[in-house]
Amino acid sequence: MSERTASRATGKQQGTTRDTTRGADDSRSSLTQRIQDKLSTAADEHRANAGAESRPVGRRASKGASRPVRGPRRARLRLTRIDPWSVMKTAFLLSVAFGVVTFVAVFMVWSVLGAAGVWDSVNATVASVVEGENNSSTFDITDYVGMSRVLGFTLLVAAIDVVLLTAIATLTAFLYNMAAALLGGIEVTLAEDEH
Repeated sequence: MSERTASRATGKQQGTTRDTTRGADDSRSSLTQRIQDKLSTAADEHRANAGAESRPVGRRASKGASRPVRGPRRARLRLTRIDPWSVMKTAFLLSVAFGVVTFVAVFMVWSVLGAAGVWDSVNATVASVVEGENNSSTFDITDYVGMSRVLGFTLLVAAIDVVLLTAIATLTAFLYNMAAALLGGIEVTLAEDEH
């Protein structure tokens, strides 16, 4: 506390003794000086607050004195309630994203298979097996697993997944809240970074 007031007093003395006739360069340097003073004051306050637990009360710490090294602070907390509304919103958003990713992935796979000629080779293989005496086959694999059918089925599955995943996540939040009311919830230990 006294270091902070001393640095403020030093800043005020510098401000009152400043010659105002030096022009714009002096105002820039004074602004720079004031910013540096504020930053050093804030840094001193931060150091004082960070080391408050390790210093004895009533003693002033000198600037050059080394402080004892302590480990990161730890806090043991208990998760007693999860808000079902926030879980439902988050699950809905994530399941929609999962549905879009699924749709795009199926589209890409079916496009690559079509460009690679997989469907033509399947048609040729089936035709060679099923061929009759007139050497004609009307089988076409794309009638069964064509792009439009597969993408329509994927869209249907993605919509059902959005509804199911949202409902399951919300129900899980309600069940957790009931279990936490009976058992106390999950205990979590949090620690500060050492940096």
